Amino acid sequence: MPSLKTLHRKIHGLDCAEEVALLKRELVPLVADPERLSFDLLRAKLTIDLHGTKLTAEQIDAAIARTGLRYEPWRDETLDSMHASKPWWRTRRGVLTVVSATCAATGWWLQTMGDSLRPSAITMTVYLIGILAGLILVLPKAWRSLVSLRPDMNLLMSIAVIGAIAINEWFEAATVAFLFSLSLLLESWSVGQARRAIHTLLNLSPPIARVINEHGEVTETPPRDVAVGKILQVRAGDKIPLDGVVSSGASVVDQSAITGESVPVEKNVGDALFAGTINGDGVLTMQSTRLSDDSAVAKIVRLVSEAGSKRATSEQWVEKFAGIYTPIVFALALLIMFVPPLFFAASWSDWIYRALVLLVIACPCALVISTPVSVVAALTSAARRGVLIKGGVFIELPASLDAIAFDKTGTLTRGTPTVAHCVVMPSEHPDASLAPDELLAIAAALAAASTHPLSRAINDYAAAHHVRPITAQGVTSVPGKGTIAEIKGKSMWLGSTRFLNDKQIASSDVDLHLATEMYRDQSVVLIGDSQRVIGFFTLSDPVREHAAEAVTALREFGIETLSMLTGDRESTAQTIANQVGIDDVHSQLLPEDKVEVIGLMVQEYGRVAMVGDGINDAPALAIASLGIAMGGSGTDVAMETADITFMSDDLRLMPWLCSHSKRTLRIIRQNIAFALSIKFLFVLLTIFGMASLWAAIAADTGASLLVIFNALRLLHTDDPH
Repeated sequence: MPSLKTLHRKIHGLDCAEEVALLKRELVPLVADPERLSFDLLRAKLTIDLHGTKLTAEQIDAAIARTGLRYEPWRDETLDSMHASKPWWRTRRGVLTVVSATCAATGWWLQTMGDSLRPSAITMTVYLIGILAGLILVLPKAWRSLVSLRPDMNLLMSIAVIGAIAINEWFEAATVAFLFSLSLLLESWSVGQARRAIHTLLNLSPPIARVINEHGEVTETPPRDVAVGKILQVRAGDKIPLDGVVSSGASVVDQSAITGESVPVEKNVGDALFAGTINGDGVLTMQSTRLSDDSAVAKIVRLVSEAGSKRATSEQWVEKFAGIYTPIVFALALLIMFVPPLFFAASWSDWIYRALVLLVIACPCALVISTPVSVVAALTSAARRGVLIKGGVFIELPASLDAIAFDKTGTLTRGTPTVAHCVVMPSEHPDASLAPDELLAIAAALAAASTHPLSRAINDYAAAHHVRPITAQGVTSVPGKGTIAEIKGKSMWLGSTRFLNDKQIASSDVDLHLATEMYRDQSVVLIGDSQRVIGFFTLSDPVREHAAEAVTALREFGIETLSMLTGDRESTAQTIANQVGIDDVHSQLLPEDKVEVIGLMVQEYGRVAMVGDGINDAPALAIASLGIAMGGSGTDVAMETADITFMSDDLRLMPWLCSHSKRTLRIIRQNIAFALSIKFLFVLLTIFGMASLWAAIAADTGASLLVIFNALRLLHTDDPH
């Protein structure tokens, strides 16, 4: 039988770190490496990497079953089949919590109406039903925790309830069971809120696409059935069904749901379209470029869902703290139970009761919930604004950045340079001089093999002047420098001044030309043969709107070191830097030079973010403490490499991200401090005999409720624009 590689399971009730800890407890000894386990809280999905192991699905399933959690094989969910979580009153936990509350209230009423202080058999039966309803989902986990000698909150609560029954405190036992069930329901509901927020993204895609066949007829088809390359019609007011490009027509499109841009964007022939965005008052014909499962909407949902498995530093700290805290308090409860009666002749019932109260206080519900709910809410809120964060570990970093490095072309500038001048260099032999159109035809032949923005600009310039490229043979791209090819039997090259220096060709005449005021502050592309430079192009790339505003906001946030990295020559780079307000400029860089600069910045400053958009930025994005890709005009390579992606090209998202990160950290710290304060207060009250079981669980449930609502405030943050 072939060995398994990856196993996926849907885990019912996978809502927080407690269930994750249970699964890790059984699975890590089996798979040997915790990195083999991946948890997707938003979709309740467990992924186990079994590469290189001899484990079977049956062994994995048996380990999951030992946790007491229900599971089933994972079935791939498309955008159409994925649905929001059920309302709480339709879930099994919700129904059981209502039954538990009803029985606790009924039992209290029967006991109050009775003649005796001790509950009758009927009253005890009602209480027992309520207790079982509150704990039925907890008891299997508690048993496993007891057998493995690793106490958790399920075991603590179960012991507290059983102990209360043993000392004949039936009402308090029923109340504890109900309130614990309620706290777990609140925990599940809070994750459900984030799931519903993601579900709103799923609803962006329309149920049908209007496909135009080869006969010009329009048929309505589900988007999942539309292949790449199909021609679609998008009527005024319709949602765009798939990612694609405009084939004909013009309109404005509301992209706010995907990119966070508040103002509709004009779309013309050749412009990109995102699935789920809304067409304005024009009719568009578009060509699909991605399948529905690969659309921008699908990527957003997938990235935010998977982000739950990459836990923030705060989450990891809370999990470690809870792992130490719970056993310590459990041991303290045993001391309180036995030491006073055995050594000081104190009342057994009194100190057993106090020990049970302490067990309830030991439950780390509010503490455990505080961080993951905050992180999921922050990730979801960012996704709504067109900021995709690939994990909780990356939501905390922007708040503590020491420096940010920006790529120039496509990041600080629009990335769509245009040719300003086409200059033919004079030759010593007049017969060897070229006409401008000849120079342009040769340049277009060399530029056609490159995807660099400057090369595309030369091609566009040639097309606009109706100049066709000359046939080129043996075209070779030299990364970061230029292109070489054989044209009319001669070796020709197109590239930067660095390329010219590498070829050791005399350049004094070129330097004199470029030093003139007309060309000084523009990007330059040179063209030549093995002996000389035959001409050059100067290009201008306008600074992005709001770039200077974003730089100012980042300085106000407290980030003093802002750098610009570019392959352009120094004078061009300095001009752009002056316009946006950056004073640290690194020019004439190859991709490997950018990596070196980022490495040096990390050594000097500490936490450094790199913001870029192109393939040549990917290595620098990878080595930075935090890689951020401009997804609006960026490449898929940059987006895959980066830790965070901006779906629009608005640089104001950068200071917004830093503020959002800082707010997230503040709320996480508030929640941790509040949860620990409540615990500490009730430990003191318990030791002095001033706390009761129901008060302790009510305080714990109240704390859980408060930290949840405090965390969910992150779903509603200020608009970055």
